[in-house]
Amino acid sequence: MPDGEFSFRTAAEETWRIFKIIAEFVEGVETMSQVGPAVSIFGSARTPADDPFYKMAVEVARRLAECKFAVITGGGPGIMEAANKGAYEAGGKSVGLNIALPHEQLPNPYQNVSIDFHYFFARKVMFVKYASAFVCFPGGYGTMDEFFESMTLIQTGKTPPMKVVLMGRSFWEPLQAWLRDVMLAQRAAISPGDLDLFSITDDVDEAVDMICCHHEQHAAVTTPDRMTAEGTVFGVPPRESRRRTQRDSNK
Repeated sequence: MPDGEFSFRTAAEETWRIFKIIAEFVEGVETMSQVGPAVSIFGSARTPADDPFYKMAVEVARRLAECKFAVITGGGPGIMEAANKGAYEAGGKSVGLNIALPHEQLPNPYQNVSIDFHYFFARKVMFVKYASAFVCFPGGYGTMDEFFESMTLIQTGKTPPMKVVLMGRSFWEPLQAWLRDVMLAQRAAISPGDLDLFSITDDVDEAVDMICCHHEQHAAVTTPDRMTAEGTVFGVPPRESRRRTQRDSNK
């Protein structure tokens, strides 16, 4: 193809792509709707097995499985493997939402519920739709994406209140300081209460206790037959909101 030209998909190709996307959502919904109360655990795929955070993730997942939570991860190595391992060895539901990447990512062997995705966005919906809490360990761009996805859903009211626990003070407190000093104080881009939407700890017991207590307090929105994230709260359509504003200004 000559430089400067773009490849355009035919209408038939785009339509077929839509069906492939729908198929991923259908499989995801059919499978994930059966897992029950769950916690999604995020973190770096590059974390080695001898890293303290790997061992911490094993323990957090084990404790959550003992509390009858399914554990959801991205199915890969590192923190994902650690979390699946902890849930699997505790006899709990260990869910891996695996993704096809240009560079091969082998699924870890500690999954008893597995789904394969081509589309990142379809996979990410499953992370948040069926979880009643999120645990984020140190990680890279993917972990940041998943953390801020949860913050956006909670901040905007598109999801019921959900517990977000960040494991590792040394990793997360500098980000918390930036949010407070730059995003809030300098730019007023968030509200003061938005800094309370997540908790930071180094303590496994504290993390699990926070999730269990929050789940008990909000059990009405975390039962298996209820959506728990994107799509639960519909809100006011933008056009209707504009019409209301115009009506109010004309009074």
